[in-house]
Amino acid sequence: MDDESQIPPGDTALRLRKTALELFARHGYAAVSMRQIAGEVGVQVGALYNHISDKQALLYRLMAEHMVELLQAVAAADLPKEPLAALEGFTRFHIRHHAARPEAVFISYMELRNLSPENFALLEEQRQAYEARLRQILERGQAEGVMQIADARIATRAVIAMLTGITTWFRDGGGQSLAEVEEIYWEMVRRLVTR
Repeated sequence: MDDESQIPPGDTALRLRKTALELFARHGYAAVSMRQIAGEVGVQVGALYNHISDKQALLYRLMAEHMVELLQAVAAADLPKEPLAALEGFTRFHIRHHAARPEAVFISYMELRNLSPENFALLEEQRQAYEARLRQILERGQAEGVMQIADARIATRAVIAMLTGITTWFRDGGGQSLAEVEEIYWEMVRRLVTR
């Protein structure tokens, strides 16, 4: 989400989404009220409803925006065709993309339980489209004999969960750089699929 200084003063919709993202990540969706969001944005509660129908729609919009951005970014990543090189490219892409947006990632994984069934189904389609990118790489690697995986679907979920978990503990200025963490994680992923 854009830096506060880059949001035009009149762009209430963008400030609303940025504020909700921060509050949901800090306190959890259930603990945050529309009144609290309005107070942080600096508008009356009623003004929020000019931009979003309710808190559920706001949560879904934040999650859907994250997934659309993720799908567009991975499509633009232009991963190599060779399976191991493609897996390395996917691994590094996933780490960099997610490490740059820990709040959006946190909400997208931890607040799924708060989506309505209809919104969950819509978001699940996007999540499956992203997972399919990795699953296809693994299946191609298996078919070409360069990867040994018992079940590509389960391996896909395991790799994504492992890579996404970085956002819960990695911080710039910590003991290791993101590039160092990336190297370590790529080696772990490579060992998971090759023998």
